Amino acid sequence: MPHATTPDAVKLYYEETGSGTPILFVHEYSGDWRSWEPQMRFFARRHRCITYSFRGYPGSDVPEEAAMYGQKHAVDDARHMLDHLKIDKAHIVGLSQGAFATAHFGRQYRDRALSLTLAGVGSGAGREGHERFKKDAQATAERIRKSGMAKYADALVGNPTRSRFKQKDPRGFAEFVKHLSEHPDVGSANTMQEYQGKRPSLYDFEAEWKALDLPVLIICGDEDEPCLQPSLWLKHVLPNAGLALFAKTGHTVNIEEPDAFNRELWNFLVLAEAGKWLPAIAVPKDAPLI
Repeated sequence: MPHATTPDAVKLYYEETGSGTPILFVHEYSGDWRSWEPQMRFFARRHRCITYSFRGYPGSDVPEEAAMYGQKHAVDDARHMLDHLKIDKAHIVGLSQGAFATAHFGRQYRDRALSLTLAGVGSGAGREGHERFKKDAQATAERIRKSGMAKYADALVGNPTRSRFKQKDPRGFAEFVKHLSEHPDVGSANTMQEYQGKRPSLYDFEAEWKALDLPVLIICGDEDEPCLQPSLWLKHVLPNAGLALFAKTGHTVNIEEPDAFNRELWNFLVLAEAGKWLPAIAVPKDAPLI
């Protein structure tokens, strides 16, 4: 089993396939390295594709100490994956928690990214409700410690941002819940406590987002209510961002609508690699509206 070892001695499980320009896939809280299988199969036709598990997730080490978790570790671990694989630059593609890590990877390691894809990004990250989100995450971490991830996974069936996935693809949703139930209790609780429960608001970095000129694709399902406004805000502040909104789609967009996701991402990567994903054309203030 291939592993990359971080400077603090945590082994991260990864898989790779294909050849060409690298893509690093960064999973969500309720996912792991397996969450990107539809993308690994599709994009390996032209790219070198890498998927891995965060620390605390299946295949990777599960540190007991809570301090070994958090957004900083997640961002740095993505860089460690590139270092281990001797990759200078890659397209970084993240979903939800992984999209937060991807955004901050671009902010902190601009020279290591060819582009950023932020899917299902921004839940709990707005100016309003951010402190409540963090408190809820701390409470959820305690429930996971007491009841375990199998019970957490069962409860996720009723989440409104996931229910459309269950309706569209019962078999795929059942597999998603099964994989989630297999996540280590300690790693999941520590991640919820230290990452979800302590991450800063995306809005705290507005000036830095405005200075980030990388090609960025933002993807959001129109039924992923907590991410709609943050996605629109990021589209506004990131100078070279485009926003794709998927109809009748929830949070787990890459496995709920894999074909649509792959087409959108493929188009973005082709344009980005050709230097054709460009900022909006400036319009003179006195230009007519119609």
